Amino acid sequence: MAIMPHYRKIKIFFKKALTPVTIMFIPHDNSRRSLNMNVPAIGVFLSTICSIVGAVYLLSMLPYAIRYQDMEKQLHDYSKKVVDFKATLVSLKKAEQDLHHLVSLGSKEKIFDNVDTSDMGSFEIDQVQEQIESSMKTVGAIKDYLRSQKDLYLATPNGFPVQGTISSPFGKRLHPVSGQYEFHRGLDISADPGTPIRTTADGVVVFSGWNGGGGNIVVVAHGHGFSTYYAHNRKNTVHVGQSIKRGDVIGYVGSTGAATGSHVHYAVWLNGKCKNPINYAGSSRS
Repeated sequence: MAIMPHYRKIKIFFKKALTPVTIMFIPHDNSRRSLNMNVPAIGVFLSTICSIVGAVYLLSMLPYAIRYQDMEKQLHDYSKKVVDFKATLVSLKKAEQDLHHLVSLGSKEKIFDNVDTSDMGSFEIDQVQEQIESSMKTVGAIKDYLRSQKDLYLATPNGFPVQGTISSPFGKRLHPVSGQYEFHRGLDISADPGTPIRTTADGVVVFSGWNGGGGNIVVVAHGHGFSTYYAHNRKNTVHVGQSIKRGDVIGYVGSTGAATGSHVHYAVWLNGKCKNPINYAGSSRS
């Protein structure tokens, strides 16, 4: 008989638990009817418990999600460094090959004629990246040096404008026309009429025309303070403002102006002072 009170309590509990609870959904639009839903009280209780457990679980997983995002970002950064590292190694390999090629050329002239100046995780990866960046700065410094030296080389007169015989040297001489002693500011190089006259350095034509006793003259500015003069030409083939390269034809040998024979008067000037062209004759010395 003692069991009955407990049975009644359980019966009352289940009765209350299964007692329907009405949940009403009222739409904002008054034209629609409200929706009523009868749910056992225990269903509401279990739903609330499940919601709480689910929320706690999601909150407990939040640090793992943040940690996963950080890990994904690190992996992306490491992948990018590896790609940069590989690209830098390729650049270094090419630079090494270019430098070996330049050194193998031997002479300074050949080097400057051929040099091309147009044209990175874990702590170990960071250390390697620093070494690579340091090496790239060194390679960059070498290229900057070669670029400046090549510019100077291309602007420096080298050789003679024609192959011929030096008929009048640089310095004091007796002028063949006036008969007066005067300082000769260049070389007279005898050559056959119509022989092509070639510029001895890269530059820009700053004068091309008639200039009295000099006849037809071409003047080329080369940069770094250098300029060259070519006088007594039969004909000039360049115009002011024209860019030219070493070896380009700028005119033809003649005897225009105050000249006694077919030759080219060749002069080299540096920072406004005339220089002996013999000092810039290079391998073309006659």
